Parts: sequence; structure tokens; C-alpha cells
Amino acid sequence: MAVDSRRTRARWATAAAVLTAAALSACGSGGADPAAAPAPTSAAPTSAATPTDVAPPPIKGKLRGYGTVRQLSETADLVVRGEVEAAGFRVDEVLRATSGSGVRAGARITLAPLPAGVPDMAHMSKLEAGQVVVLYLAQDPAAPTFRTLSGDFGVFDLSGSGAETVATSRSQTMAVSGLLAEDPAASGHAFRTTLGQLRAVAAQVR
Repeated sequence: MAVDSRRTRARWATAAAVLTAAALSACGSGGADPAAAPAPTSAAPTSAATPTDVAPPPIKGKLRGYGTVRQLSETADLVVRGEVEAAGFRVDEVLRATSGSGVRAGARITLAPLPAGVPDMAHMSKLEAGQVVVLYLAQDPAAPTFRTLSGDFGVFDLSGSGAETVATSRSQTMAVSGLLAEDPAASGHAFRTTLGQLRAVAAQVR
């Protein structure tokens, strides 16, 4: 019996197509080609700011400077002469006090340090027990304590006795340059006067 060659070729073509499809199906069932897989992307959001973009905390301002003893007297809530003690300050004389102040000679007051973070603190001296001084003070509105005006600006060391007792500014750089008017030639030097003159200026601004 004669075999139709065209039918034979068609059957072989059909069989080959089935085998090819089966092979491709087997390869696909094993998983996608890793090389063809899309690259994974990070789900973490990218920060819009870096540490250098963050604004630094504000720096507290420097202390106010004073040019004259009169300016100190006008600004101070309390001007006193006395002695530094281990637990505070003994007031021997009140040169000036604002209205309503209850501080009198013989009283003991508490001195507080400057607020933390003030840049000029590194250059301030310390009040130590036994020192006899005149202090120009600001009262803390929230506590029964006092601070010297702008640190060393408000401190005068005393030596001698009587009205002619010498009063010398604690600092050379943080010091006034005159009693009632500034003296540019005295700037940058310790200011020297007398206790009597400090009293006189304080009396003028009562």
C-alpha cells in the first residue's frame, strides 16, 4: 500500500511542535530566568535632608557691656557692700535698692551663677569666701536669688577702710571706664575709684 508522503511530513511536523511546546512548558515551570528578573528596588524612603542640613541650636547672646558706674547703678536691682561667705553673701551696707526690696544691712542673700551656656562664662572670675566687695546685682524674678550684672562687670574688690576705701573692678576687660561718663583711654584696663564715689553715684539714681 502506498504511503502518502505529505501526510507523513505533516504528522512529523505536528509531533515536533508538541515536543517543543512540552519542553518550553517544562522550562517555564522551574521559575523565571534570574537574569530576566527586574532588579529589586529599595522600599526605604530617601531622606530629603542630611545631618548638615539641620540648623544648629541658637547660640545664646553675649552679656551686655557697661561703660560707667552710673549705668550699673541704674540697672541694678540691688547694690551692696559686704563679704562673700561659703553659703552666700553677708550684706554690710545697702548702697541702693529698688522699691520693694526687703534686703537690709545684716541680711544674707543667695548668689546664683550666670545661666548655663553664656559664652562669656569661661572668662568670669569666681566669688570666694572671705572676699570683701561691692556687688551690682539683678534679682531673679522666679527665685529669691541674685546674679551680678553681666558677671564681672558687677563686681568691685575693696581694699582699705573708711570712705577712701579703694574699689577696683574685678576684671580688666569686663569693666567700666568711668563714673558718669566713659573714658575711651581707660578701656581695657581695671577701673579704680573709691567706695565713697560708688556711694555718691548710687545716691544720684535713687
